[in-house]
Amino acid sequence: MKPVHIGADFYLIAYLVYIPVVLVITWYVSHSLFKNGKIFMLDIFRGKQDIAFATNKLFETGFYLMNLGFAFATMRIYHYLDSNRALMESLSAKIGGFCIYLGAMLFLNLFFFFRGRKAAKLRMAEEARITNTVVRD
Repeated sequence: MKPVHIGADFYLIAYLVYIPVVLVITWYVSHSLFKNGKIFMLDIFRGKQDIAFATNKLFETGFYLMNLGFAFATMRIYHYLDSNRALMESLSAKIGGFCIYLGAMLFLNLFFFFRGRKAAKLRMAEEARITNTVVRD
């Protein structure tokens, strides 16, 4: 008969909770960001829907890969889990830390959206200025 490790069940429970929670949180943030990001992309790409939506989808794919990669890379629990309290504290630290990281990534993406929009507006203003310039002899 194999010896039973008391903490082994707590680790399994922790991983069975952690994985679905980070998947759902990542999906929710990504869904919100890129659903609303389409508007910025259309503005940046001057209404060219095909390239705007394709670029938005590529950013979304990268967002998923980066954030889920981080979630799985940091999944390991280093604390000894021997009680429900230790389990809850470890999970709250892991999931809370991931939420902070995900929030930072959200703001980074928003920064890029606004930066792209600003560059598009400047480019349109410059083109309008050139178009409206009167050529003098």
